[in-house]
Formats: sequence, C-alpha cells, structure tokens
Amino acid sequence: APYFLSSSGHHVFPRGINNNLEERPYLQQQHVSQRITHTDVGALAALPPGVDRAEWLASNTVVFFKNINLFFSALSEFCTPSTCPTACGPGNTVYFWTDDHGRKLKCAPLYFDYAMSYVQDLLTDEDVFPTKAGSVFPTGFVFLVQKVFLLFFRTLAHIYWSHYKETLVLGLHPHLNTLFTHLTLFCRQHALLEPEDTEPLQDLIAAL
Repeated sequence: APYFLSSSGHHVFPRGINNNLEERPYLQQQHVSQRITHTDVGALAALPPGVDRAEWLASNTVVFFKNINLFFSALSEFCTPSTCPTACGPGNTVYFWTDDHGRKLKCAPLYFDYAMSYVQDLLTDEDVFPTKAGSVFPTGFVFLVQKVFLLFFRTLAHIYWSHYKETLVLGLHPHLNTLFTHLTLFCRQHALLEPEDTEPLQDLIAAL
C-alpha cells in the first residue's frame, strides 16, 4: 500500500532511575524558557476558517519537514555511527527502521536518513501530496500524515536526548523549543499522535 508507512517501529525498555536534570538538561528552567518567538503557536496550528483540512495538513507537513530536516542537518556531524549506534530517545526508547529486506536498523544516522528520505519521497509524489488544482488527496491520507509526524517527533526526541549539548553550544535551543512546541500543539489540534508516541518527552511537553 503506497500510502502507509510499514517500515518503522520502536521499543521502550524499562526506565532507569537516573531521570534527573543532569541527564535531561532540556528540562532546566533557563533552557525551557528560551524561544525565538512568543507568538501563540497554538493559534498558528488551528485550522483556519474555510480551509480544507487535508490541504492544511499537507501544507504544514511540508513546512515542518523543511524545518526539521534543516535542523537535523545542522547537527548531522555530531550524529554518527560511533556517537549514536542506536536511534534513541528519552526513557531508554530505541527506534528502529525495517528495510526492504526485513533488517532492523537502529543506527541513528541510518534511521533518520531513511526517515527523511521516505518523507521527502512522499512529499514529491503527486499521487500522495497533490499540488495541482482539482487534484484529490488519497484514501488514508490522514493516516499517512500521522505516520510522518511520528517520524518528525522521533527526530526531535533524538535531538533532545542525544544532541542537546551540541544544540546549546550552537545556540539553537530557542529554535528547537519553538519548533517542538509548534509540532506538539499541531499534533494535539489535529489528533496526529497517540499518548504512547509522545510519552518519552511528556515531561518536556508539560514544562513547555
């Protein structure tokens, strides 16, 4: 089925007892409070009156992809097979990608390269994300968007968990907080993620 992601998954291992702020510096108040704008991103996420929901989801998916891909690219030199042998997130969450041969890939650079390439291929497919006037969105489009936003969330979760120190050094944490806040509010407005999907960063969501 061309519209459904069948090649990603995750496994959550038992939580450790070391969940302090030293392990999770992104929860420290001086970092949580940093944004690049104080615009009401919740209002930005809401469906504007008179706009088709599928069109709104599609256009926002494109924008989020560009921003997240750009952000991850800025940190790509720090995300290598040696530094990140697993695509992990908070709470000992490990994400894996199942390739066409059934192999489970957990190496972070491979996982996120596959994920971003997968999304890019979808966005450039006129049968999935149509751009021509009079075109219709495919059956199961919302389900597809949910899978894409799950990949977006996992990408940001890995950045917060594995590359937050580099984000601080580069001064990108206000951008990251703003992007993540916008993403989570957009997903909440349009029911794109399940509670178990966002649970690894629920403490950050609450703090933000």
